[in-house]
Amino acid sequence: METSFAGLQALRRRLCHLGDTIRDAVIAGRRGQSLETLADVSHQTSADTIYAIDRVSEAVIAEWFTTHWPAEEPVEVLWEGVDESHPPCFPAGVQPAETKWKCLIDPIDGTRGLMYDKRSAWVLSGLAPQNGANTSLSDILIAAMTEIPTTKQWRADQLSVVEGQGIVAESLNVLDGTRTPLAVQPSKATHFDHGFSSFAKFFPEGKTLTAQIEETIWEELIGIGKHDSPTIFDDQYISTGGQFYELLMGHDRLIADIRPLVYARLDLDSSLVCHPYDACVWPILVEAGILYEEPFGGFPDAPLDTTSPLAWVAFANPTLADLARPVLRRTLETMLE
Repeated sequence: METSFAGLQALRRRLCHLGDTIRDAVIAGRRGQSLETLADVSHQTSADTIYAIDRVSEAVIAEWFTTHWPAEEPVEVLWEGVDESHPPCFPAGVQPAETKWKCLIDPIDGTRGLMYDKRSAWVLSGLAPQNGANTSLSDILIAAMTEIPTTKQWRADQLSVVEGQGIVAESLNVLDGTRTPLAVQPSKATHFDHGFSSFAKFFPEGKTLTAQIEETIWEELIGIGKHDSPTIFDDQYISTGGQFYELLMGHDRLIADIRPLVYARLDLDSSLVCHPYDACVWPILVEAGILYEEPFGGFPDAPLDTTSPLAWVAFANPTLADLARPVLRRTLETMLE
């Protein structure tokens, strides 16, 4: 039986409540903890390095699904650190083949920035109809992203969507619990000058080649060194959810994460790339009118898991996409061949 419109919206609200619960647990868990303690390495998985602060959020997930997920909507749940060969399912006792949904979660996207209290992180969750091993990122129908603020922030934002039914966005005052509507408006700029546009290059690995690709693209689009001062600004937000947020709020005009392509060209074996669980809230971008694509065209699809490498580019609007897309693809074809 298909889930009704009201039922889908109810599941969206559940994902928002999950995000609220993880956010509150992280805020409570970091009180009295030093930065060094939060930054301790817990263990290494095939998806990422797990830090002490990650353990706070992960402990919440199973308990929340046991308590709050409706039994009539059985679900398989994946997040980093889970044994994907034996994924947890809810209600207890249900097997993956018996579930109706598959939920992919990044409990803290942006751990490195948050654990040093530099920048917000995000709780990301995407829900797709269960199709076994064939369930993919493109199948996600419901998504929610919840901000985990730094200690000096009084506001935490949350955005969620059921595909085709509009974005629900609001801000939470973490001091008094009040909520207010949040306006979502991607940039309407028709050019890239004097705006933020970035290529992900968070780590030393691959940074030189990525920067060369980036410089080549801007040389063709606007010219390098032909102005009194630079006109393209770069912002390295070490969180895919955070990057999506910057696009949604009109702060950034283009963001590209081509790390898997660059690492493949350099024959580097690194797990420090974007994975499907990092990008599971992509329906929010698309609902806002942002063009979210694979760098060489098409949708950046992948299995609904925590380990597959994912390369993507997002343009704030069609005009910017028309300007940059052909230059981007031509440059990648030349420099990554």
